[in-house]
Amino acid sequence: MKTRSIVGGIVGALLLLPLAACGSDSDSGDGDGNVDKTDGIDVELADGGPERIVAQSTVAAALTQLGLGDRIVGTFGPLNGPDGGVDSQANGLDPATVTDVTGAGDYGDIDEEKVAELDPDLVITSSYLEGDYWYMAKNIHDSLAKRYDIVAVSYVDLSLTDQIDAVEELAGELGADLESTEVTEGKAAFEAAAATATTLGEQLTAAGKTVVAVSGTTDSYYVSNPAVSADLNYWVETLGLPIVVPDNPDPQGYFETLSWEESDKYNADLALYDDRQGDAGLAGLKAQPVFATITAAQNDAFTPWTSVYPPTYQEAATLLTRFTTAAQGLL
Repeated sequence: MKTRSIVGGIVGALLLLPLAACGSDSDSGDGDGNVDKTDGIDVELADGGPERIVAQSTVAAALTQLGLGDRIVGTFGPLNGPDGGVDSQANGLDPATVTDVTGAGDYGDIDEEKVAELDPDLVITSSYLEGDYWYMAKNIHDSLAKRYDIVAVSYVDLSLTDQIDAVEELAGELGADLESTEVTEGKAAFEAAAATATTLGEQLTAAGKTVVAVSGTTDSYYVSNPAVSADLNYWVETLGLPIVVPDNPDPQGYFETLSWEESDKYNADLALYDDRQGDAGLAGLKAQPVFATITAAQNDAFTPWTSVYPPTYQEAATLLTRFTTAAQGLL
C-alpha cells in the first residue's frame, strides 16, 4: 500500500508526493484503488471513492464538518475532553458514532486489531513536522501501510488558511460538496470574523493593550510564540492583533519556557490560556502567585485558546469570534 503526503500551497493545488521517511515507496506500491487526478489534485482513492475511513480525530472532525461524517468509521487521537464532552481538537465529531482505535500505549499508539475490524478503505492523518505523523508512531505507520493506503495532510510551513484549504481540497476529492450551504456559510463567517478582528486589532494597539498566549505545568510556565502557531501567526501578521511574541523561544520555536517565578516577564491585558487541559489548566494558572500579578490575572481577563482544532473555516471563525468577544472587553 502507499502513503501520500498532501501539501496545500498558495496556488491552491494539492501535491501528492511520497514521504521520504515513511517506509513505503509511492512508485512501487500496488494499492487496491485507482489514482484519481482532477485539476492537478492527485488523491489515492478506492474504486468509487472510500466509503470507510479511519482518520486522526482532528482531521476526522474537519471532514465531518465538510459533510463526510458518514464515511468516518474510526478515529485515533483526542476524542473525549478533560471536562467531559467531545475534545476541542475533535469538535464536530460525535464519539458515539465512531470507533476509537487509539491504542493503550504511548503517544502515537493505534490498536491495529480494531482498525482491521473496521476494514477501512483509507487511513488519514496529518503532519506538522516532516516525517512525523500526528498521533501515529512511525512503527505503527509502517505496519498499517502494509495493508492500507494512507493519506497524510502536511501542514508544514503552511499558513492557517492554506491548512484549511488543503483539508477542503482533500474533502472535495473524497466527495464532499464544497459549494454546500454549510461550507460556503463557514467561509463567509470566517471572512466576517477576520474583518471584525482587523478593526479590533487597530483599536487595541491604539489603546496600548496586549494579549499573551500561555500554558503551564507544575514546574514550568510557557509563553507561546505566534510565529510558529498557524492561527496566532495569522492573527498577528494578517489581522494585526497585538499578541506578545516571546524574545527567547525554545529551540523548536513553539514557546519560551520560564519558571513560575518568572511568569510576570510579559505583562498583558488578556491571557489566552491553552484549553487542552480544560478547567484544570486555568485553575493552575490562577494559583500561581507571581503570575497573579500581571494585569490580565488581576482583572480576571482570561479566554480559552484552542491551539489545535479541526481545520475548517467555520471552526476558525467560531474561535476567532470567541477571542474578539473577550478582547473587546479591554476597550
